[in-house]
Amino acid sequence: MESACEIYAASEQLARELNGHYMDQFTYAERATDWRGNNNIADSIFRQMQCEPNPVPRHIVMSAGTGGTSATIGRYIRCQGYDTRLMVVDPENSVFLPFWQDRDATLRSPVGSKIEGIGRPRVEPSFIPDVVDEMLRVPDAASVATAHWLETQLGRKVGASTGTNMWGALQLAARMRDAGETGSLVTLLCDSGERYLETYYNPLWVDAHIGDLTPWKAELAQLLNTH
Repeated sequence: MESACEIYAASEQLARELNGHYMDQFTYAERATDWRGNNNIADSIFRQMQCEPNPVPRHIVMSAGTGGTSATIGRYIRCQGYDTRLMVVDPENSVFLPFWQDRDATLRSPVGSKIEGIGRPRVEPSFIPDVVDEMLRVPDAASVATAHWLETQLGRKVGASTGTNMWGALQLAARMRDAGETGSLVTLLCDSGERYLETYYNPLWVDAHIGDLTPWKAELAQLLNTH
């Protein structure tokens, strides 16, 4: 395929040729769970925060793949009337951020995201921009550098999309600190990094496909060491 957007038609054609079924998760993700009820990821977040000093988060940071998770969280926040803002972080080559800015649903990117699981070459039906308060573009190298840093903090490897989320959360934390604000921030660990040993945790692959992480690690260190 010459363009990342061709994967959709190719998937549908493959399903027809093999007498299979094309599970269109990108269309149905936003309605797969009851975002009003008590059995969704947003409700779980707020229930888990109940015993924290600041139980209602000032911000929730989420990346978008299908868009279903950000749609669930954003809808739930508004339905419950919480004073919580939803930031969606978006990797390079994804059209979600420019769509959120301009509402141009025809946007296409010929190149797919290098951060597995998030970012899309076209606007997905499950991504609902009206429930997103803020978006941030995160460079791929920043995502991977942050994932590597998280390993030193957690003692376990995480995927690059978790690095994307954490980069956004750290930017918000710095902003709140500089403004003298207090409160809680919530983000998610998307998946384990063990499946990425030959990619995001392979220096040769990172050099070839992501680039130099050094400046982003330095920026991360400066951000974390600023008091």
